[in-house]
Amino acid sequence: MKFFGITLLLLIPLVVLSLGMDILMGFDLDNSIKHAFNPFLVKDPAEFILFIILVSFLVFSFFYRKKKKKNKNKGKGQQ
Repeated sequence: MKFFGITLLLLIPLVVLSLGMDILMGFDLDNSIKHAFNPFLVKDPAEFILFIILVSFLVFSFFYRKKKKKNKNKGKGQQ
């Protein structure tokens, strides 16, 4: 429960800050809300490709660790 509360306490001021900066740059409120809640709209293609690469590394490392842990547990059971 603490984790959820801390996440909300950090999220709310950051979203307000993002909305304020977009409004100061001249965007209207609708566009500011779109930028705040859908960050993929404002990414360049290079940033999006880098994001996809980083997510693929994250997924790969998750499955690699899971497989490694499974093999380690299987090896202990056979001895």
